[in-house]
Amino acid sequence: MPLQSSVRALKKPPRLDDEVRFLRSWIEKPLHMGAVMPSGRVLARTMAQYVNVDSSEPVVELGPGTGAITSALIEHGVDQKRLVLVEYNPGFCALLRDRYPHAKVVQGDAYALRDSLWNMLSAPASAVVSGLPLVTKPMLTRLKLIRDAFVALAPGAPFVQFTYSVAPPIPKSLPGVSTEASERIWMNLPPARVWVYRKR
Repeated sequence: MPLQSSVRALKKPPRLDDEVRFLRSWIEKPLHMGAVMPSGRVLARTMAQYVNVDSSEPVVELGPGTGAITSALIEHGVDQKRLVLVEYNPGFCALLRDRYPHAKVVQGDAYALRDSLWNMLSAPASAVVSGLPLVTKPMLTRLKLIRDAFVALAPGAPFVQFTYSVAPPIPKSLPGVSTEASERIWMNLPPARVWVYRKR
């Protein structure tokens, strides 16, 4: 076997590398991570389905990590140039800039969304897609996040959030907000559900 082929055979697949990165980050800062592992493909594709591919307006992703949902958005047909990726972890930011060179990567705190998105959007966003660990945060923090997201969103555009919890991550009964949920995604580990909120 030629040397180049043997070296290629020894290299770990990118997915395994991503899982190692996630696990390391989770051990260091468990409350900053939405999961121990990157989102599964079925969950990521389900989230991407709620994003309008025909729009030219920005799509904001919160907590993209290593880009599992980002890749699903691109596969769904979202132009990479529309993506604004808000990531807290500087190591993940470097990885995202390398993997998605046409996306806008913002190193910032999604829970301080107005500050992180300051001057970053050329127009109201057509979607905000969140992989944040909302259920680890107090309810007031969650409500502030969705309120800030609605400020960044175009009227009627979706705020898309997944959760492993049985209960919705943000109450379904918010005044002036419509809510829908996907079926439970049993193929994801752990099983998850996607919740979509729109300001009426």
